[in-house]
Amino acid sequence: MRNVIIIGSGCAGNTAAVYTARANLKPLVISGKHAGGQLSMTTLVENFPGFPEGIQGPDLVENIKKQAENFGAEYMHGDVIDTELGSPPFRINVEGEWIETRTLIVASGASARWLGLDSEQKLIGHGVSSCATCDGFFYRGKKIMVVGGGDSAMEEANFLTRFGSEVALVHRRDQFRASKIMLDRVRHNPKVKLMTNTVVEDVLDPSQHVVTGVRLKNVATGAVWEQAVDGFFVAIGHIPNTAVFKGQIETDADGYILSKGGAKTNIPGVFHAGDVQDRVYRQAITASAAGCMAAMEAERYLEAEGH
Repeated sequence: MRNVIIIGSGCAGNTAAVYTARANLKPLVISGKHAGGQLSMTTLVENFPGFPEGIQGPDLVENIKKQAENFGAEYMHGDVIDTELGSPPFRINVEGEWIETRTLIVASGASARWLGLDSEQKLIGHGVSSCATCDGFFYRGKKIMVVGGGDSAMEEANFLTRFGSEVALVHRRDQFRASKIMLDRVRHNPKVKLMTNTVVEDVLDPSQHVVTGVRLKNVATGAVWEQAVDGFFVAIGHIPNTAVFKGQIETDADGYILSKGGAKTNIPGVFHAGDVQDRVYRQAITASAAGCMAAMEAERYLEAEGH
């Protein structure tokens, strides 16, 4: 029987592990197949406090993991494939093995939606990004392209005009899902060029290990052309990793966990941390802070239960 199981090993999960391990709760972290979360796919992180020169994303999560292990946290590789959260003890199935725990911290994150192109996947962290706040700074004075048609795409495009010499916003239809206010902001921004009825066929150039341009197609005319860009931002949404909790932990229509105050979910003893609940900020620092909150809630819950 475990005191605490933490699902996820990004900033949220690893920080929760630091705090619960320091409280002598001997947490078990289920790291998932994609250990390290979204930061494991980024390169330089310049906005995490305490690193004046910046730090590589994978190094940052690895450092927090080592810190947790120093205090006695255990890590288990593998994915959670099923859960039984009806009443404590909670049961977690990790690739066929059931484990019981008194409390659970869900820090399973959200995965960026990608276009699904081979070239795009190869160039993530080398010009392809899903986070303007994280990576916009690297494209100062350069040509940037954003793909998407919702509010987040508008926000990213607007934000990126602070850095890029020009920002092209590509959308596959001629109508946008974005709210009128967000769309108006983009339309009135002289640095943004809207490209509607357009899809991305390929991202160039994986052989050079850096983004040099894209191949585009106009779906109305069938015209195909190549356009030079330095930074390629995909803003077509995120998918919270909550499928294994369906029907148990309350979520909104998109699958994000509904917070019941602080780090609490609708199930006493089950807590949330990071992007699995946060659809607004999605930063390494906010995920770490949420991990701290969830850990403190779990500790208080166990104390109140007399463990």
